[in-house]
Amino acid sequence: MPLHVLGINHQSASLEVREKLAFPPDRQSDALVELAGRSGVGEAVLLSTCNRTEVYVQAEDANVVREWLEACAVRAGTSVSAILYGHTEDAAVRHAFRVAAGLDSMVLGEPQILGQVKQSVRTAENSGTLGPTLQRLFQQTFAVAKQVRSETALGAQSISMAAASLKLAQNLFGDLSRTNVLLIGVGEMVELAATYFAGQQPKTVVVANRTLERGEAFAQRFAAKAIPLSEVPERLAGFDIVVTGTASSLPILGKAHFERALAARKRKPMFAVDFAVPRDVEPEAATLEDLFLYTIDDLGEIVKEGLEQRRAAVDEAEAIVGAQVTRFRDWLGTRAAVPAIVQLRNKAEQYRQAELAKARTRLARGDDPASVLEAMSVGLANKFLHHPTQALSHADERERAMLLRALESLFPDRDDNGGSR
Repeated sequence: MPLHVLGINHQSASLEVREKLAFPPDRQSDALVELAGRSGVGEAVLLSTCNRTEVYVQAEDANVVREWLEACAVRAGTSVSAILYGHTEDAAVRHAFRVAAGLDSMVLGEPQILGQVKQSVRTAENSGTLGPTLQRLFQQTFAVAKQVRSETALGAQSISMAAASLKLAQNLFGDLSRTNVLLIGVGEMVELAATYFAGQQPKTVVVANRTLERGEAFAQRFAAKAIPLSEVPERLAGFDIVVTGTASSLPILGKAHFERALAARKRKPMFAVDFAVPRDVEPEAATLEDLFLYTIDDLGEIVKEGLEQRRAAVDEAEAIVGAQVTRFRDWLGTRAAVPAIVQLRNKAEQYRQAELAKARTRLARGDDPASVLEAMSVGLANKFLHHPTQALSHADERERAMLLRALESLFPDRDDNGGSR
């Protein structure tokens, strides 16, 4: 079955659409099983990040997958029919390599995507939808990403969104040692941001998480305190900086929460970064005058400022991707030839067994061994040549030319030692 990738990303879809078609970790396995249950769909991997939702599949007809994604979007209250992109075979392989290498990211060369792809593959494996073809594809995908990182300077000048959020906070508050920081969630993006903000030695750092035990373990790494997520609304006014990135399917902070917090702070400004997709903060909160709220798309625009510094490495990375696409195509071709090879060997074995049975019968009745061997070799040659000879005899001019080219490849004009006759 052909390889396909279909989906949306930050280039084709707005944040409002992406957050509705996002699949949180606890929904991905069920979604994969549902998709793989569709007629004509074989293997499947679902990649859902803040910047993209994509499905990598082996399927007879990509429209089956397209219809599934469109139905998921409709159930979530949006439409993606006009913005879904799709790639097939080599183009799908190239897309997978470019995504994992950071060439298709909002922040060119950003490293977080590779870990997200690996997690998606593990989920597919645990869900029973990862087969040999996609397994091989993503094994090579990881190798390509590593090669790009090690052999080019693509990521050397990359400014992460976490670093960008720190710069924005410094623009607002200046010295962050007098600020109080709230981290909501313990995901990768929040962890990266925590590293930057904690390095500025703020007055306090507090971690809020739905599971207090995980929050406490996370907080210890940054000399922070942990609180339950349920306490955030009543304590929100005490924080100057809020960094959030949970896997919640609904906002956990609304405009009203920030209105009350700002009133309690006597209009002292607050800075908030929302890494989550779907968003943790209601979009309406952005209208508040003293709240400086940045989403993942806002940060993406900011980090693009360093894009030109990384352009020189892009050509090198694309060349690596192109070479690896060819390697994967060769592997697929070898794999596609296996059934034909098996069929050919089975046919040869049938011929061998038939002639061997005749030879044994003749030897058992006392025929001359040399004559038996001669007859067996002639019989084998005739059996092998019968169908090709018939095909050449009955072929028209175009078919005969194709068969002759095939014969030249299958039976090159060389002796058994590899030399030309």
